[in-house]
Amino acid sequence: MKKCNQCKTKKPFELFQKRKASLDGLTARCKQCLSSYDKERADLPHRVKARLDYAKTEGGLKAGSKAKKAWFNRNPIKRGATQIVANAVRDGRLTKPDSCEDCGSTPTRLHGHHKDYAYPLVVNWLCPGCHNKWHKLNGEGLNGS
Repeated sequence: MKKCNQCKTKKPFELFQKRKASLDGLTARCKQCLSSYDKERADLPHRVKARLDYAKTEGGLKAGSKAKKAWFNRNPIKRGATQIVANAVRDGRLTKPDSCEDCGSTPTRLHGHHKDYAYPLVVNWLCPGCHNKWHKLNGEGLNGS
């Protein structure tokens, strides 16, 4: 058992990350406290800029490409539905509106959201904010795995 420096709770060693520089080989904060700390700092302007700058480097481009390929391999049904929608929009069989169907905003990008991946051409066009909100409330779409 180890006491977390932030929440002051005694927890099993498994709930702490490994850290070679520490005397006991573990971080001073538990994984839960570290996670909340990281989430609080994620949107700070200098951190956002650092992520965007890294994404433009050779290493960042390789990491992004690798992550994209891994997502494609993990989500073949979702990838297929995305391709079907993109092809239908390109060929004029599906029309992409100018505004979000939920809030009415006109963002630069709209997401074609699938409630059920078994019907790839049945999409709701949502702005990124509404799309994220939908998934937070409802989880993943049906038949996506």
